[in-house]
Amino acid sequence: MNKKELSEIRKNFSETSDLFVLNRVATAFVDSEKNIRCQSIRAYHNIPSEESECLMTTLKRVLSGTLGKGLLEYEFPNEAYEEGGSQSILYEALQCKLDSENAVSMLMEQIVRNMDYVSTYAILIGHCTYTVFQKSKSDELDPYQSQEYHFLVAAICSVEVRVDGLIYNEDDNAIEKKRVYDRIVAEIPTDGFLYPTFTGRGPDVNHVLYSAHKPKEVNVSIVENVLGCTFHRTAQEQKETFQSMMQEIVSDELSYTVITGVNEKLRDIAAEYANDPELPVVDDIHVRDILLDSGVSQERAEEMQMAYRKATQDKPITVNNLIESKTTISFDGVTISIGKDATDKVRTQCVNGRRYLLIDLDDPAVEINGLTARVAEPAAAGTPSESEDAAPPAQTEEPETSVTEAAPF
Repeated sequence: MNKKELSEIRKNFSETSDLFVLNRVATAFVDSEKNIRCQSIRAYHNIPSEESECLMTTLKRVLSGTLGKGLLEYEFPNEAYEEGGSQSILYEALQCKLDSENAVSMLMEQIVRNMDYVSTYAILIGHCTYTVFQKSKSDELDPYQSQEYHFLVAAICSVEVRVDGLIYNEDDNAIEKKRVYDRIVAEIPTDGFLYPTFTGRGPDVNHVLYSAHKPKEVNVSIVENVLGCTFHRTAQEQKETFQSMMQEIVSDELSYTVITGVNEKLRDIAAEYANDPELPVVDDIHVRDILLDSGVSQERAEEMQMAYRKATQDKPITVNNLIESKTTISFDGVTISIGKDATDKVRTQCVNGRRYLLIDLDDPAVEINGLTARVAEPAAAGTPSESEDAAPPAQTEEPETSVTEAAPF
């Protein structure tokens, strides 16, 4: 499932789309002891409008996020389609269109029995139909050629116990302590999944799309135990793996220009393929060439190439998972955050035997703690400096020193 196909489903996941229908919704409430306290199956058009709007919004949020980060596609292993396997249970629920209590109960039990969750939660599952019109070679829709894509979308939502303290009681016309606890189902799912995926503008029953609201907090139990798939490293773990290899292998050659240069070249790759439906990846050849172009020696670049190939096991990492949106420099209680378009304004330099981090100021005004301050002009030769902010004594620039505490990206 690529970016273009995901965008097509997102765009049409709405009551206002003539091509999309949310047919049926199954819901369940699960207590902290893993007991299903209630379960229901309802036709969407029979649900009161205020409730149906919440259901539609929550289910659509399962598809929010970025492919490769919060949205991860997994392939089912062969055994998942065996009787009682995760894929078999999903497929049966799909085929009956959530209109079989037995099939729905099996799917709910599959989730509840195998998922690790720290509190009470609600399960919302929708059966949807999207009418897919075939496209011509010029990418125009053919109004006479269409097929239906049926899919399930499931949302796992935490349930919060709300006590609002003092309330106004209209019956008694008084302000008093609230006596009733509310159990509020969160509108933003913590996790979810879509089955089958929409690939080649049609269903792919051998793949499932897992959704995590917080990409750094993937619920591995859903991927491995509920869906029965092999879990891959999260985007954050992929970045940390890459950074660890950089720190270990390229350590003595890391400098500000090398680190920012690598990040900039990764950005260039992402920008080059920004309009491509498939997510661009970085293979071991890319890694070697990026390091060489950033000033790393041939020996270190080739070492990094081999380490990267072994770590990824011929499954290259998505470029966007390695890019930092900003450069952060940290040392001795000082943290400096540099925007992506301002890295060339910063450099490291050795002056009179002391190491300095220098920042070019195009404007004498800078903002400090929300207040605008001005940096004084350099004092004329032979006169005392007017400000402690004056630049260090000029000296022929020496080789750049590395900022050891700066993150690789």
